Amino acid sequence: MDHIQQRFSVPFEYKVYFTSHLFQQQNTVFADFLQSDTAGEAKKIFFVIDAGVAQTHPSLVNNIRAYFQENRQVILIDDILTVPGGEACKNTDTYVNEIISAVDRYGIDRHSYIAAIGGGAVLDMAGYAAAIAHRGIRHIRIPTTVLSQNDSGVGVKNGINYKGKKNFTGTFAPPVAVFNDAHFLSTLTDRDWRSGIAEAVKVALIKDKPFYIWLTENAQALNRREAAPMQYQIKRCAQLHVDHIADGDPFEKGSSRPLDFGHWSAHKVEQLSGFEIRHGEAVAMGIALDTVYSHLCGWLSEEDTRQVIQLLTDLGFDITHPLMEISGNDSPLIKGLHEFREHLGGKLTIMLLKEIGKGEEVHELDIALLKRSSDWLKQYHQIKQ
Repeated sequence: MDHIQQRFSVPFEYKVYFTSHLFQQQNTVFADFLQSDTAGEAKKIFFVIDAGVAQTHPSLVNNIRAYFQENRQVILIDDILTVPGGEACKNTDTYVNEIISAVDRYGIDRHSYIAAIGGGAVLDMAGYAAAIAHRGIRHIRIPTTVLSQNDSGVGVKNGINYKGKKNFTGTFAPPVAVFNDAHFLSTLTDRDWRSGIAEAVKVALIKDKPFYIWLTENAQALNRREAAPMQYQIKRCAQLHVDHIADGDPFEKGSSRPLDFGHWSAHKVEQLSGFEIRHGEAVAMGIALDTVYSHLCGWLSEEDTRQVIQLLTDLGFDITHPLMEISGNDSPLIKGLHEFREHLGGKLTIMLLKEIGKGEEVHELDIALLKRSSDWLKQYHQIKQ
């Protein structure tokens, strides 16, 4: 049969910057990036800000306006959009449509910028809008939580939820730059400060044993909100995530998602709780469940298993929840396992622990063993109370 075959690749490149007080006039990191990235006529920049961040940092909008009065590499759209933070901005397409309407209203072209400031949910939503408007507008991420600075904010995924399913609608579209501003972390609640550390535990367990050991040694310092350990944790975690994106299957054409260790149950328990359980809190419980499963299937030693659970509790996480309990095949969490299989493209691929620092993929989970793992955690939790 006659046919024409085409094959091409597209290189992507972006930098993750680490700074503080990004929009102070003496801080030139953002202006320097824009200077290096723009050429020819001035382009526009449109800001989307997490309402919680705007409330906690009441001078932020004025600081942005003053910054672009002095730095005119791009034209600031004065109409800065504020959206709800957390899953509220992802559970509807309302805010995606608001961004697209602004793109149309202000003539924001493909070479201009949509910059999002906020937690991972706001970055996900705004990144999705940027990716589908004009088939792709340049997107800048400014993560404001531990979770988004060390994980989702430095990655290439965007999306919103649909029919109660997390990230059902979305894109793979890398940002043009990520700016991690440490100042935003200073105003986080203790709960949000802690939540993001779960992703560091996750990536350390499957990729980097020395980092895992460092986390065990610095758990109390992280709990005390010491800035230097937190900044090390964020930078190391971000490095491991971007290295993984470069080395493997960044747009997830296959069914393997190694960085989703602990996530199949986390996504479901978030949804079952009406998103009252934070993503990082759910991931911590998912890590606990899959760690115990790894032990009960004969891979991970009991000593290592208990050390992982101890690390999670030392960091202040709950290791289980009534919504995480598995009684049989009809348990809500098992429905989440089937949804995860569908999300991966039909072939289930779950990351488990072969040993600390080394993950191993499997394509089936034994429901009876999952129930035993759930019971193990429930009993552990009761004993420790």
